[in-house]
Amino acid sequence: MELRQLRYFVAVAEELHFGRAAERLSIVQSAVSQQVRRLERELGVELFDRSPRRVRLTEAGTHFLPAAQELLAAERRARQVVERFAADRGVVLRVGTSNGMGERLDQVLEALQRLAPQVSVELVSAPMEQRLRRVADRECDAAFLRGELDAPEHVRLIPVWRDRLVAALPARHELAAGPDVSIGQLAGLPLFLTSRRNNPPLVDLLLGVCAQAGFEPVPGPAHSSLQDTLAALGSGRDAWTVVYASHAAVLRTTRVAFVPVHDADGEPLAMPTVLAVHRDTTAARLRPLLDACREVGRGDLGS
Repeated sequence: MELRQLRYFVAVAEELHFGRAAERLSIVQSAVSQQVRRLERELGVELFDRSPRRVRLTEAGTHFLPAAQELLAAERRARQVVERFAADRGVVLRVGTSNGMGERLDQVLEALQRLAPQVSVELVSAPMEQRLRRVADRECDAAFLRGELDAPEHVRLIPVWRDRLVAALPARHELAAGPDVSIGQLAGLPLFLTSRRNNPPLVDLLLGVCAQAGFEPVPGPAHSSLQDTLAALGSGRDAWTVVYASHAAVLRTTRVAFVPVHDADGEPLAMPTVLAVHRDTTAARLRPLLDACREVGRGDLGS
């Protein structure tokens, strides 16, 4: 018997509806049904009387509900004891990140130090899928991720801000001199873009806005890293790529220009950034990090 199964059972018992329980738990309904069925098989009883019109607790379910609620309450009390213990001695958060966060990460760490000096952070740099897996497996307390993502069953995605994108162009190119550039103005230039398997949300966003502007970008040669791509642009090759503005702010180069870019409707290109956390991680443990993210991202979620 798993605490997760008890949590799903209690949600269905209190809602008397699998769909509403799934919405409350922020997971798909099939996962709730599957885990409740698994719990019933383990207990050897039917906990719910299911019909097309409604869901009701069976007699066994009615007797089991108070005990399940008591177990979940005991779990919360146990976590609170550990949190109080850890708070007295300082907390270490393992946070997944990537190389492209730039000044955003610096701002979060500075805000966290100011808001909660007893909290220290251990940064874990890894590809996106590994960051998600480590949160799901409780190897990381949280991880920063960009784009529209499907989270594993035990992971919750909390929006924190939107990261603007800028076009990277050779500094001598005529488009580099303007205050901004439209995606349509880049149609004739080769695009240096990572493989989709490396960053599906970014590739999908970029190809989508190009299609909206009425063109399919000319693919440039593949490069193994952003550093190689910027070196190629810096050598004067007429081409372009995109970089997160927060990352561009900390890059040191005079041969590449970073220009704000907007789509065919005049909207700035931006990627949503989320903080992935395990659903069973207590709010008190993550509150300092979330407060720091909210401070840094204040006003950005709607931009």
